[in-house]
Amino acid sequence: ESRKKTQTRIAKFLDELKTRSSNDWGLGSGDVRLTVVSRDGHRVSMDVHKRVLSEKSRFFAEKLSQRKEKGVSHAVEISECDDVEVYVETVVLMYSDDLKKRLIGENVNKVLALLQVSAAIMFDAGICSCLEYLEAVPWSEDEEEKVLSLLCQLELHGSMTEVLQRVLSEPSTSVRTDDIFLKLLSGVLQAKDDKARREMKTLISRLLREDSFDYNSRLDVSKDTLYHLCHRCLCSLVLCLSEAMCMDSSRQDRGVLMAEIAREADNLQWLVDILIDKRMANDFVKLWADQKELAELHSKIPTMYRHEISRITAQLCIAIGRGNILVPKDSRFSLLSTWLDALYEDFRWMRRASRSVDKKLIEEGLSQTILTLSLRQQEVILLNWFHRFLNKGDDYPNIQRAFEVWWRRAFIRQYADVPDSSQMQITICNYPT
Repeated sequence: ESRKKTQTRIAKFLDELKTRSSNDWGLGSGDVRLTVVSRDGHRVSMDVHKRVLSEKSRFFAEKLSQRKEKGVSHAVEISECDDVEVYVETVVLMYSDDLKKRLIGENVNKVLALLQVSAAIMFDAGICSCLEYLEAVPWSEDEEEKVLSLLCQLELHGSMTEVLQRVLSEPSTSVRTDDIFLKLLSGVLQAKDDKARREMKTLISRLLREDSFDYNSRLDVSKDTLYHLCHRCLCSLVLCLSEAMCMDSSRQDRGVLMAEIAREADNLQWLVDILIDKRMANDFVKLWADQKELAELHSKIPTMYRHEISRITAQLCIAIGRGNILVPKDSRFSLLSTWLDALYEDFRWMRRASRSVDKKLIEEGLSQTILTLSLRQQEVILLNWFHRFLNKGDDYPNIQRAFEVWWRRAFIRQYADVPDSSQMQITICNYPT
């Protein structure tokens, strides 16, 4: 069935060839018998004209120039063709006055096949028309791969520059790349439309996550750029919380300030997510642990203003608990010393205010983070939690699992008396001879 359809299309091309050679060119019957043979032996013969082949194709011009006889018919055979139909159509294109118009409506794959044959027989007008078509039409991602692959294979040099400009940029420096990323990320952080801001955050995060799998990628956001934006968000949070602390509860614009605090906290959460994905979040743990002023302001304003800020601490604990952030014990303990009380106090609001908050995930991350500390540090934190949890219940994170592990480590599995095997003891015995 497929062969029948191909033969029908080829017959249509051959009829067009006869019509064009007679009407448009006024050449009458052909003086060259051109036969195209596929790899599976399918043969198609057509009567064409030496004059047209020689004018349009440098390949045929060279081959036919060796035969000077006039009025003599020639036979030319092209063997092992990948696609006989495309070869026949390419020959028909040689008889067309407006190749670009002829290609309108064709698909990219068909034009790529015509380009390949045109390049093989050095049909320059066909090559130019195919390249003009490819430069003008949109490509799917699969078609883009095929276009680039074929152009690199054909090595058409200058004639394909216009086509490649769509996908190949000029060599860029890391400074220029950073400037682009800084503008993009800053634009998202400062966006006025919340819906558009959320959509662009999702899009850029996905693109950066895809890029993280390619270690040879030329474009990547730098650590300096991300931390510059983090510091900017931290400064905004300090200003917002300072204003909230001084605000009279009767003022009408407190809702605006609440939204501004939530917005800046959300921005910082997004940046932290990127840092974690890029494996650059180690320094942020120390930076967040050092925010003593912010933590002090946080403790003095109503929970409804501030609870989004505690989600940053939860993020870091989840990442540490999964092993995605590797920082020294002192940094981990400092993080909890600065922000754990705030996380406790805001936990109820975090759960109620956002459906995206996963209670179990936070509790698991917090438990794992605590259990990475020294036994003495675990004791201090978990005994403090124990007394608070008895009074608050579900309003506090339930980290009973961490409490159980600490209990077993402290009272059941005693490792203090593990024998020291670092010193080898040698005993000499005398055996009778």
